[in-house]
Amino acid sequence: YTALYHTQIAPVTFSDINGELRKENDSIVKVNDFTTYSTLSLWDTFRAEQPLLTITNPDRVSDIINSMLVYYKDKKVLPVWTLYANETNTMTGYHSIPVIAEAYLKGIKGFDIEKAYEAMKNTMMRDDRGLKYYKKYGYIPYNLLDESVTITLEYAYNDWCIAQIAKELGKEEDYNYFLKRSNAYQFLFDKETGFLRGKSETGDAWHEPFDPKYSAHRVHADYTEGNAWQHSWFVLHDTKKLIELHGGNKNFTSKLEQLFTESSEITGDNVSVDISGLIGQYAHGNEPSHHIAYMFNFAGKPWRTQYWVREILKTQYFATPDGLSGNEDCGQMSAWYVFSAMGLYPYNPVSGTYQIASPLFRRSTIKMSNNAIFTIIADDASDENIYIQSATLNDKEFNRTGISHKEMLMGGTLHFKMGSTPNKNWGILK
Repeated sequence: YTALYHTQIAPVTFSDINGELRKENDSIVKVNDFTTYSTLSLWDTFRAEQPLLTITNPDRVSDIINSMLVYYKDKKVLPVWTLYANETNTMTGYHSIPVIAEAYLKGIKGFDIEKAYEAMKNTMMRDDRGLKYYKKYGYIPYNLLDESVTITLEYAYNDWCIAQIAKELGKEEDYNYFLKRSNAYQFLFDKETGFLRGKSETGDAWHEPFDPKYSAHRVHADYTEGNAWQHSWFVLHDTKKLIELHGGNKNFTSKLEQLFTESSEITGDNVSVDISGLIGQYAHGNEPSHHIAYMFNFAGKPWRTQYWVREILKTQYFATPDGLSGNEDCGQMSAWYVFSAMGLYPYNPVSGTYQIASPLFRRSTIKMSNNAIFTIIADDASDENIYIQSATLNDKEFNRTGISHKEMLMGGTLHFKMGSTPNKNWGILK
């Protein structure tokens, strides 16, 4: 319940009771149809906090999007990380985009989708914040901009999100354009090391020397607040292809396992202080790692997702003053717990599918945004019984590692039987 409380603190109301708000240029304007919000920590919250709000506070989600569009009206770009309506430009990517796309595809109304689409498209067609290089080379060369790998990966995901809305709106040319750009991550995959790495503008040279444990905080770095171990997994929209690049399920899961079992040494003279909550090289204290434990689901070993998610729940969260392994980041750290404790996680929020791990509670009841009741039951769940033995959805056999938001909106019961040893046949993708 502490975690659930944390998820409701941000973003914060920014408009006064009469609808007035102060804009970045100090002018006062008034909005009548929605509440404006600020403290949009989007680099963090698009991952699980915003998806949770689509369930618990859908009206707030539409207000948040309208707040983004107020910002766009003046700045002609979507916000990155706003604080008291001022842009901090603190982080990488444009993660207003997945927030808007997720909301629309989940059926949340109350905002102008055509105006929102215009904002998304125009934002990603700019030249600043590395987009000039991204458009020219298909990726951002390391010698032209710091944090080039992280920025490339996040822009690729942003592009994929735009493509999904373009498809829904019948904008075929835009759909094809942004979908093609979303393959940018492939330029950076180094098959020799199995990492996504900085590449030069010539396209034939990696950034050398290379140490996947090396971290430099925000300057002279290829990765944002992390290293190659933590940032080589951010391909939410095309995980199947990432697995293929690794050479298949066996190689991929071996690399994933190594992430959690490698030594926790971080090298460098200016190591990012945000690398915390280490399990091997997995860093739960910062958001880029948050989806990684769920990736075993895509590569034929869902029981390893079940194991590692339980391990994270057990070792990274405590009901003490220092009970979080990293910055709360406006609800994201706790939203990960809320979802994972129920046995679900919005791995790629815009896909509308939640990945399944290992429910911590024997019963969780979710009141969906349409007032439907969705219940998750985990018979015999305990500290020892962490593995799914079998499952049913509304009394019918359920043998997959994902469940859609649309299915949950229909209400019903997802019923697991848990045990102390893995059932290596459950949830295997055929």
